[in-house]
Amino acid sequence: MKQLFKVAILASAGAMGGCAQIFDKHVEYEYVEPDYYPVVSAIGYAPISEQPGDSDTVKMLQAMRASKLVAYRELTEQVYGQRIVGDQRLANLVLNDDSLRASVQGVIRGARVIKTYPVGDDSYATELELDMRAVHQIYLSTTKPRRIKKVSYY
Repeated sequence: MKQLFKVAILASAGAMGGCAQIFDKHVEYEYVEPDYYPVVSAIGYAPISEQPGDSDTVKMLQAMRASKLVAYRELTEQVYGQRIVGDQRLANLVLNDDSLRASVQGVIRGARVIKTYPVGDDSYATELELDMRAVHQIYLSTTKPRRIKKVSYY
């Protein structure tokens, strides 16, 4: 009888202890705001005379577009970095081939053209600016990052 009583007490204590581990919770999140938003700028240049086209006007428009793309590439380098791949080949302890490649990949959203203007007689320049506050707002509108603000247990 005493053993049956001990088993009943242990079973009820175990059940009560097990129930204490099962609870519901409510988690509140808050959105994270950075302390500082930098403004990144870039300038791209393109030669007018080297552009394809039948007239000087077409060549100038092509140079404007090319300088804008170069400026976007520079912004991408600043935001995402540049990937460098190097390769060397040796034969009989003599360097036969040495190559170095660079590539940039990324998406730039929120950049704005500050100024597009001719430089000298044969070049065009485009200045771009990327306000990271605008980039952060675009990011928030698409992903909603958050951190735990409060956890309530029931």
